Amino acid sequence: MEKAFQEYYPDHSSHCYGCGRLNEAGLQIKSYWDGDESVCRFDAKPYHTAIPGYVYGGLIASLIDCHSTGTAAAAAYRAEGRAMDTDPSLRFLTASLHVDYLKPTPIDEPLEVRAKVKEIKGRKVVVTSDLWAGGRICAHGEVVAVQVPENFMIAGK
Repeated sequence: MEKAFQEYYPDHSSHCYGCGRLNEAGLQIKSYWDGDESVCRFDAKPYHTAIPGYVYGGLIASLIDCHSTGTAAAAAYRAEGRAMDTDPSLRFLTASLHVDYLKPTPIDEPLEVRAKVKEIKGRKVVVTSDLWAGGRICAHGEVVAVQVPENFMIAGK
């Protein structure tokens, strides 16, 4: 199986609560290409509850956010014709996150976030994402992700 986008992140930038593989207490989401879309699957836990039976909105926003920034990085590598394990590493942070909650999201269904790149312009990538559960779209998001300089990611510089 192919590696997730997040598995290519250097150790010094792999601590994010949502997508950091080195954050043992985090969500550790994994994102992959599926043609021109990217996909992330996640199983909510009972402690991700808003009201009984439904996922809380903060988890939904986090999944859309981190999946979208990972997609932005993968898309930037694709646009440059580079593999994700080449230097310099490309990392993106959220400049803007907008989420529309369309339907209550059931907690007992697998969650799937599917994203598309809307625009790549310089150091900015705009990504739209839909969060699915139980065969229906429960949330839609748009993230403006901005590439950060490598030295910013090292020791918070």
